[in-house]
Amino acid sequence: MYSVFIVDDEQIVLEGIRKKIDWENSNFTFAGEATDGELALSMIQEVKPDILITDIKMPFMDGLELSRLLKKTQPWIRIIILSGHDEFDYAKKAISIGVEEYILKPFTHEDLLNSLNKVAAKLDAERSRFSDINKLKEELESSSHLLKNSFLTDLVSGAAETSAAMIKAQELGINLIAHFYKVLVSELDVNDKSQQTVQESKSRLLSLAESWEDAISFFMTPFKFVTVVIGNQEKDVEENSYNIAEAVLHFAGQKVIIRSAIGRTVEHLSNIKSSYSDAEKLLEQSRFKGKSRIVSSDDIHKTSDGLLSLREEDPLVDRLKYAGNSELDAIIKQYLELLKNNTDHFSVIASYLLVDVIMAVSKLIEELGGNIKDVMPNILTHSFVDQAVQNEETFIVEIRKILTRLLEYRDTRMQGRYGDVIIKAKDYIEHNYSSQDTCLRLVADQVHLSPNHFSTIFSQECGITFIEYLTNVRIEAAKKLLKETDMKGADIAYECGFSDPHYFSFIFKKNTGLSPREFKAGK
Repeated sequence: MYSVFIVDDEQIVLEGIRKKIDWENSNFTFAGEATDGELALSMIQEVKPDILITDIKMPFMDGLELSRLLKKTQPWIRIIILSGHDEFDYAKKAISIGVEEYILKPFTHEDLLNSLNKVAAKLDAERSRFSDINKLKEELESSSHLLKNSFLTDLVSGAAETSAAMIKAQELGINLIAHFYKVLVSELDVNDKSQQTVQESKSRLLSLAESWEDAISFFMTPFKFVTVVIGNQEKDVEENSYNIAEAVLHFAGQKVIIRSAIGRTVEHLSNIKSSYSDAEKLLEQSRFKGKSRIVSSDDIHKTSDGLLSLREEDPLVDRLKYAGNSELDAIIKQYLELLKNNTDHFSVIASYLLVDVIMAVSKLIEELGGNIKDVMPNILTHSFVDQAVQNEETFIVEIRKILTRLLEYRDTRMQGRYGDVIIKAKDYIEHNYSSQDTCLRLVADQVHLSPNHFSTIFSQECGITFIEYLTNVRIEAAKKLLKETDMKGADIAYECGFSDPHYFSFIFKKNTGLSPREFKAGK
């Protein structure tokens, strides 16, 4: 299955594509849509679709510029251009960018499906090429490849003298001339230990690395993929590092867990070894079980609190670290669902759940440098628990009090960079989700981080992508309006930040299993 994202400033075109293609019975999945290039860029940065269908002429950012930027940050993406212009100049620019298909308007859904199938066939062929073990073996064992790997290994480990390294790099056709350097180390943990899976993952990554202009990658060991990112602007080097880390994670394949560490930025070739050593130390500290992860030296060094400890945590503790007031309802609702299935043993189950909450709250307060005996001493008594589980209404009131008090305490004590970023971002979303302009780039700007850096932090710390979180907030707001008001569906869509009522209905049903009308009727 290949995921497809659609961009067009005409709602009728978006709706037509969304409705006319039988997604459920095709080789494609609908990944999302946007009405302009700028908004699409933020969304695609998170969704990471396989195929993009975009109009060529749009306000703010046209399809060609969007395609150019995406080919730089997500080189694996395949692009289909829609155009009302049968002009050679447009087609020539599209070809130079790397666009796969160029469809003239008006077109039928059969035309579009034919183009999608052509692109899918190319993707299938590429996957087949990645699985060619013999070809990969030949490439890895070639003399030029071995010389390059040996040189780069010496470079990052500090064994190569600077002036000699510059000469050797030139001889090998490697560009190392830059003002800033940053080393990214990615460890591959392959679930399926078959030779086929390992080689396919390595082939994917080596193929991906060929498309990078400002980075040099190589396998230092069979399962260690090292990338030296270069550039003349420190900000560009940091942004490219996150672009590459995300690309490695996405492109390695579903059967591979990727743990990536980004070393600090250094200014001289001789200091590359320091950035590499930095990344290696981070990897040693971040042995996460069964999950991919990207960690950065820049974040760890700038953080003083214990919230960034690189160890597995209690799921509820993790959730409460960054929860906003609007999320307390969802947490309480989950507990109520458990109680509804055990109405005959309410007090017993409620006592167990309440103690679970108290334990999680205690852990988080301890991580923040406090003691629950000082912050909420009353909740540690048996009498409190007995009183709180008398009935459902009391149970809800007491849990809400505990969680609200925790959030107040947390917000006065949290000093770490991640904590500030997540809480500030969620607060901004809570107050601005109704604006159609609210997107990844805008929120990243509010917390003073690059979009890729913010996206990585948000998804790893919250266990959900920024786009998914924003959509959930908007859907929850829509549910409330559907239940509590007589507003029309279209008005609710606009009120909750959706630009198109039809898209709102599509997303609402995708998330809840019900159309807005069905949900309202069932209240």
